This record gives sequence, C-alpha cells and structure tokens, in this order.
Amino acid sequence: MTEKDELANRVVEKMMQDDLFSQWLGIKILEIREGYSKIKMTIRSEMINGLGVIHGGIAFSLADSAFAFACNNRNNLSLALDTSINFLKPVHVNDELIAEAKEIHNGKSTGLYQVSIINQHNHTVALFKGTCFRTGKPLL
Repeated sequence: MTEKDELANRVVEKMMQDDLFSQWLGIKILEIREGYSKIKMTIRSEMINGLGVIHGGIAFSLADSAFAFACNNRNNLSLALDTSINFLKPVHVNDELIAEAKEIHNGKSTGLYQVSIINQHNHTVALFKGTCFRTGKPLL
C-alpha cells in the first residue's frame, strides 16, 4: 500500500468513526485508495418504502457515503456542490449493495466522481454523479 493510500484509509477510518448515519445504514468499507472507495450494505426492512422497494433516499445515501469517502480521502475537506442519481432497478429487503466511487476529475478546488451501485446479482441498480468543492482544510 502506498503512503497516499495509507493516508486515504486513515481519513476514511476517522470519517466512519464520526459518521453515525453511515453506521446506522450498516455500511462496511471494502476498499479505499486515493480518490476511490468501495463500500457495501445490506437492505433491512425499515429501509423499504410503501411500495415494497427500497426508499430512494437509502440508495442515494449509500452512494453519497461512497462519494464522500472518495473525495475526502486526500485529507482535504470536500463538500458536495452538486449530485444526481439515476435509479435503474428496484432493490428489496436482504439485497446486498456495493457502491464503488471512481474519481473522474481531481481539480484544485473541485472534484468529479461517479458512483455505481450493484446488487448481489451484479446488476447495476443505480448510478450517481457528484461534484465536490475542496475547502483546503485537513480532516486529520
């Protein structure tokens, strides 16, 4: 593991320690590299809406956490400027979701990330895009 990836992992460890919402979601970290994150969670019954599928806010939140871990892991506090999500397939109770955030652009003051969410059948269930603003303040 490179020094940059070690720093990225320390930053995300600290973020996760303080992120009670991601903890409530049951998010587990799978892989962190500079500008990249891969996380997973299992859908619980309290995450389902009145139509019997996952509430869109849950999928969005999973993607948003992956986005946050990827764009902040250089130890440069970064905040969302713009985000969007496309829901492609329904998600149900007990589905296992993996969100993978990839850096598209790393600028001095902004970054652009794409997050794909797949289920246990390797079907893409959602695509998320996020732009962040880099504050220049360290997290650690």
